Formats: sequence, structure tokens, C-alpha cells
Amino acid sequence: MLKQKTSVTATEIAVTDRIEIRAVDDENSAFARLSASLAEIRKLAGVTGYILRSNTSATLDFSEAEKITENAILSSRIHDSCQEIADQFSLGETESVLVEGKNVKVFCVSIGENSISVFMEKNATHSEIIKRILI
Repeated sequence: MLKQKTSVTATEIAVTDRIEIRAVDDENSAFARLSASLAEIRKLAGVTGYILRSNTSATLDFSEAEKITENAILSSRIHDSCQEIADQFSLGETESVLVEGKNVKVFCVSIGENSISVFMEKNATHSEIIKRILI
């Protein structure tokens, strides 16, 4: 059985420090809708960035480009840790999680095959952000 190669393109926009990696044959309308919604959420006061990823695509947008790697690792660890805890205590699937640190909050949610992490300042109002994502 032959494996089909998937072509991937990467675009970096220096002005907003937004990075997109998208498979050329990807027609995920839910991903596109979430990406547009997160671009609007990114403009809200207190939101410092977001990560949207699916099995074939990813979009990252942060105000501080030097923190992209550490934010991506933190996001991945939050998603993985929540799943491990849910499995360990037989809680089922985790819908969403809000992690609050000393200076920052991260809201993580999975919608279908798409994983979202929104990074915000500690004093940002996360309830409005959650409503906009889940609608």
C-alpha cells in the first residue's frame, strides 16, 4: 500500500508574529471558523496569544514571538495532563480547563479534532472569551 504525501506550507507574518502551518489539501471548515473567531478574540484586552491545532493544521498568534516555543510546550502539557488525570480517575473526556498561574491564565478546550489554547493576562476576563469560543 502506497502512502500519499501531504504537502505542507508555512507562512510567517512578522507584524503580528502569527504563524500558520496548513496542509494544502485541508478543507476543515470547523478549523477555518475557529481560526477566524480566535483572530477576533486575539484583539481583546488582556489576550496575549492563542494556539489552534488540528491533526493537519496549526495557527499560532502571540504578542511576544520569543515565547512561542514555551507557550506551545505549556499548551501541549496542559492538554496531555488533563487527559491523564481524567483517565486516572475515570472521569471521561475533558471538555475544557482553565489554568491560572502567578501572572497568566490559559484556557484550553478541544472541539472535535481541534485543540485550542488561549493565553491571557491574569486579570483578563475569561468568561467572555469562553463564550466566544464555544458558540
